[in-house]
Amino acid sequence: MKQLCKTTIIIFLLGLVFTFHVSALPDTVSLTIHLRGVYESKITLLALTDNKLFKTFREVPVVKNGETSRITVPKDHLPGEFVLRFDYKGKESDTPYPSEKNIFINDQDLELWVSPLYCNNADSTKFQNGERENAAFLQFSKENGKQKEKLGLLQNFLMNYDDNDSKFYKLGIKEYEERRETYNQWLKSRRQQDQSLFISNLYCFQHIPGIVWEGTETDRIKNLINHYFDGMDFNSPLLIKTSELNKWMDNYVNLYGQLSTTAALRDSLFPLAGRTAIEKARKGHPLVYGWMVDYFYRGYESNSIPAGMKILEPYMNDPNCLTSKRLEIARRLKGIETLVAGSVAPDIVMNEKDGRLFEFSKLETQSNYILVLFWSAGCSHCVEMIDKLFPWQQQPEILKAITVLAISLDETEPEIKAWELKLVELKGWNHLRAAEGIRSKVAADYFVLATPVMVLIDAKTRKIVAVPNTLNELVTAVK
Repeated sequence: MKQLCKTTIIIFLLGLVFTFHVSALPDTVSLTIHLRGVYESKITLLALTDNKLFKTFREVPVVKNGETSRITVPKDHLPGEFVLRFDYKGKESDTPYPSEKNIFINDQDLELWVSPLYCNNADSTKFQNGERENAAFLQFSKENGKQKEKLGLLQNFLMNYDDNDSKFYKLGIKEYEERRETYNQWLKSRRQQDQSLFISNLYCFQHIPGIVWEGTETDRIKNLINHYFDGMDFNSPLLIKTSELNKWMDNYVNLYGQLSTTAALRDSLFPLAGRTAIEKARKGHPLVYGWMVDYFYRGYESNSIPAGMKILEPYMNDPNCLTSKRLEIARRLKGIETLVAGSVAPDIVMNEKDGRLFEFSKLETQSNYILVLFWSAGCSHCVEMIDKLFPWQQQPEILKAITVLAISLDETEPEIKAWELKLVELKGWNHLRAAEGIRSKVAADYFVLATPVMVLIDAKTRKIVAVPNTLNELVTAVK
C-alpha cells in the first residue's frame, strides 16, 4: 500500500489492470525464444514474488542473433505473469541496452520469435500459431480500448462542463450511464466467452463503477469508494498471482488519500480503508483474504499507522486467513517431511559472486559426499557451529570425503559484510549467497525455516543421505 499522488478520476476509471484464471497444469512448460535483429543478448525471465516485485527467475547469459534459447518453467510458478528482459547489443562493440516484454504463461508451451529492439511491436514479435493466452490478451486489449474510447470522451465532458443543471448536461449523464452499463455487460460476456483461458480473470479489474455526477469532487470520490468492489470476484485465488491486484488496491487507497487533508484524518481513514477491503475479501477465497491482510500490514507498517495495525489483529489470528507467512510456514513444515534419506536433492541454480551461473547438478567433485549448508553470518548459532564444522571438515580424510557448498541467507548490509569477512576463514568451501535470504527460491526448495540447516548428499547419485541437526549427527552419517 502506498499513498499515490492525487490523480484524476478519469485515469483511475479507464486504466488497464489484470488477473488470471486457472486450469489443470503440466509439470513444466517450456518457453522457446528465437532471437533476431541484434548481435547478441542476455535473456532473463523474471517472475512475480510474494512481495509483488518481479525478480530474476531464469537467466541465459548469451544468445547470438539467429540462435534459439529454451527456458523451462515449473508448475509451481504457473499460471503466472512474467517479464521477459533482453539486455542486447546491436553490434559487438555496443554497451548492452535493456528492453522488456510482459508475457503470460499457463499450460501451453510457448515459442517466440523476437527482436529485442521492438519486442512490444506486433510486427517484430510473434508467438507460434495457435498460442492462446497472449494472443487473447492482445485481442482483448484492442477491443477494450475501443469500448472505452467513447466513455472517456463522455467522462471528460461531464467532469469539465460548467453548467451542471443544464438539460444538455443531464442528457450527457444519461448517455454515459447507458454506455457504462453496456460496457460492464460486455466485460461480463467476454469473461464467460474466455472462461477456459488463464487471462479471463483480467476482466473484473476493468469494471467501471457509477459516479454521482451532480455532486462535488468529494462526493464523487466517496461514491467511488462505496462502489469500488462492485465488479470484483474475490472467490478467484488467482487474483493474487498478478501484480495488477496490488496496483488496483493502490488506486483504492489513493481515493482515501485524496480525502485525507491532515495527518490525523489520514490515520483514521486508512484503517477504515483496510477494514472495508478486508471484510469484502473475507467473504471470498482464503488466499485472497490472506493477501489483503498482507497488503494492509505492509502499508500500515511502512507508513507507521498504529491504528491500522491494531485493526489487523483479529484477522491475523483467524485460521481461515491464509497470509503469506502462515502459508509459507505450513508449506515448509510439510516439505521438510520429503527431505529424507533416499530422496533426490532439489537442484540449485544461482548466480555466483562474480555473476557466473552455478548449477548444482553440474558440480563436479571427487568426494563421496556434498554437504549443502544453509547459514547466516548474522546468526550466532550458525557461526558457533561453523567454527566447529570447518576444522573437522579440513582433516585430510574428511576433506577428501566431503565437498561443502555453503549458501548464505544474509540480506542486510551488516550481515553481508560479516559474511564477506567470514569467507576469509572458510577457504576451500564453495560459497553462494541467496540475495532474498529466507525468502529465496533455494531456501524454499530446501524448506529452510531457520538457519543453520545441513543436508548431506551422495555426490554420485545426488540423493539425500542425511539431514543432520548437529555436527555429531553429521560425523555419524559419514562413518
